[in-house]
Amino acid sequence: MTLAPARATLLIGPDRVPADGRPDETAIFNPADREVVGYAPVADAALVERAVAAAAGAFPAWSRRPAGQRAGYLSAIAGWIRSQETRLATLLTLEQGKPLSESRSEVETAAKAFEFYAAEAIRVYGQTIPTDSATLRSTVIRQPFGVVAAIATWNYPLGLMAWKIAPALAAGCTVVAKPAEDTPLTVLDLVAGTAGLGLPAGVLNSLHGDGRVGSLLAGHSQVAKISFTGGTATGRSLLELAARDIKSVTLELGGHSPMIVNDDAPLDLAVADGVKRSFRNAGQLCNSINRIFVTRAVAGEFVDRFVTQTAKLVVGPGLAEPEPDLGPLSNARTLERVEEHVADARRRGADVLAGGARPEDDQLAGGFFYQPTVVVGGEDLVMLREETFGPVAPILVVSDLDEAITRANALDYGLVCHLYTRDLRASIEGAERLEFGTVNVNNVGGGDVRFPYGGWKQSGLGLELAHQGLDDYLQVKHIRVEIGYR
Repeated sequence: MTLAPARATLLIGPDRVPADGRPDETAIFNPADREVVGYAPVADAALVERAVAAAAGAFPAWSRRPAGQRAGYLSAIAGWIRSQETRLATLLTLEQGKPLSESRSEVETAAKAFEFYAAEAIRVYGQTIPTDSATLRSTVIRQPFGVVAAIATWNYPLGLMAWKIAPALAAGCTVVAKPAEDTPLTVLDLVAGTAGLGLPAGVLNSLHGDGRVGSLLAGHSQVAKISFTGGTATGRSLLELAARDIKSVTLELGGHSPMIVNDDAPLDLAVADGVKRSFRNAGQLCNSINRIFVTRAVAGEFVDRFVTQTAKLVVGPGLAEPEPDLGPLSNARTLERVEEHVADARRRGADVLAGGARPEDDQLAGGFFYQPTVVVGGEDLVMLREETFGPVAPILVVSDLDEAITRANALDYGLVCHLYTRDLRASIEGAERLEFGTVNVNNVGGGDVRFPYGGWKQSGLGLELAHQGLDDYLQVKHIRVEIGYR
């Protein structure tokens, strides 16, 4: 399926704000060849005001609407996403770069999020608390915060935004969605599409622009909650903005996720999973493997097999046939960081055993491609302290599981850790000792809407997904009633 360059629109209340070749629009480029794939309007301060005002105006009626009715709208959105799967997946690959099958998976992830929270919307329960008085009644209810600023990054633009919009709407909040500057087209298409499903005007709105637009939105006095996925530095800035008005925040930030391979690890599984989670989406995952700690007893075999499997991976445009294993990196900034990190590793004595450069294929020269890369050894590498967010897997040899856990916990990040062992005690005790919001034992499962997902330390605040993700959009109210007066 081929698509003409998309002309995205913002949805603000009942109005669509078109691009139409105006000066306040931006071109969106395909990272595989840097060709224009669409145009998106750029919001200014006045449009931010309009969007927040629309969301604030819609909130009273939406929050009072019965939960079953809100659930009906979410189910309709899920159905619409599935009906547009091929078109949305193609558009997603064009703007972000990932292989088409991965884009289809992301579209399905978005549909599942709306489906799941349609079911959860009717499961917001309260509590009755016994009192010491025969005439005093004490109950606890949960109510929506209000207007939510939903801001998501560019690596999974549609999936990450769905994780925010769906629970917020289910809870009774209204939303202003601001996708990443580089990858807005699929999200803006989704928001615009909801207007045709009867969703009341102002319940879901969209903006687009750079970080200044995000700051104006997040800092607006009528925004009650910020939900953000992206880098830790940006998350810290948003947290400072939130502090001015004491806003609620949900932050999913940097990961720098480690993988630990113990002496008794199932190596077939560990190698296959390690390659998959290191290089999926060209390594641009919040929970991508950024450090591999392998015990000395199995290090030689693991490294040999890991390098062999990595060397088989094919790089190419996401819409190519046959489909490649890796598409391009999504932007020039990420490609430059990957190159800087690999150059630093070489300077510090590490061995680059696979990849380590852009592809030599002239047909890929116009895109942001980089070969899947394996780095072994070296001291004090930048990539061991900072997220590369690209197709680079550094492997370090450790003496035993204790050393691996200590080194895995040493950074200020705590999103996801992957542990491979056949020992039941090691898996349970290891999972308990690891300082991460998610610990995968003998698997590399990513975010799934049924399970809570959140970071420890500087990897975030609050939770996304599962029922806990819905709770993050609800605040607690205690109601105490004296019924014995005369």
